Amino acid sequence: MPKMKCRCGDVLSYGEIPCPIEHLFISDTDFDKFVGKIEAENLYSTMKSFLKCPNCNRLWIFWNGFEEEPTEYIQAQ
Repeated sequence: MPKMKCRCGDVLSYGEIPCPIEHLFISDTDFDKFVGKIEAENLYSTMKSFLKCPNCNRLWIFWNGFEEEPTEYIQAQ
């Protein structure tokens, strides 16, 4: 199962299906490219993934898939 360590020290496991800490999103412009009946797999392959650390709420966004390092985002104080 793929894992990564969050800066807070939590280990984020994200191979589970469904994965409770993985979220998917799509840009408005990419979504607008779909018309009519949409195949779930086609939509899924266009989406980006991010992990939300359950301990510190950091978001780890995989802009270019899981093969590259994610970008870290933290909440403003």
